Amino acid sequence: MPRMTLRNILLHPDPRLKKVCEPVADVDAKIRKLASDMLETMYDAPGVGLAGPQVGVMKRIFVIDCAEKDAAADPMVLINPQITWVSEGLNTYEEGCLSIPDMYEEVTRPEMVRMSYLDVDGKLHEDEFDELYATAVQHELDHLDGVLFIDHISKMKRAMITSKMKKLKKELARD
Repeated sequence: MPRMTLRNILLHPDPRLKKVCEPVADVDAKIRKLASDMLETMYDAPGVGLAGPQVGVMKRIFVIDCAEKDAAADPMVLINPQITWVSEGLNTYEEGCLSIPDMYEEVTRPEMVRMSYLDVDGKLHEDEFDELYATAVQHELDHLDGVLFIDHISKMKRAMITSKMKKLKKELARD
């Protein structure tokens, strides 16, 4: 396993968070190192998911771990993910984002999804996700398409959150 390094998480509004990411051409040692770094960064933050663009890497890769607090870690790395099926039923979760710290809003998404993806060995998988996992994979896939969870809420709430984030970024720049 490659040595892990914490990466900086980009904060909204950063133009890189609104870009569509390129597919990963080859699952190689560089991608495995990126995945390890992203997992360490996600756990340190702490969060349940982290996508490539959030650490400034414009590639179609994200990591998640939705295990319960007291359960063993259950990390997943999804490379070039694609949704192949969505349920008709919907779920609403209060979502947050490591790129929009301490801001939470309810977002409604399909309650179940099936997704195909490559793992860190380049092996193709197709898995079904439900509950928090379904929300997490959809949230992270959105990142790869330049969409943030606040793009699913009202314009007024989105504007308020963006204003607060601009203020936070100015304060952080002064420190």
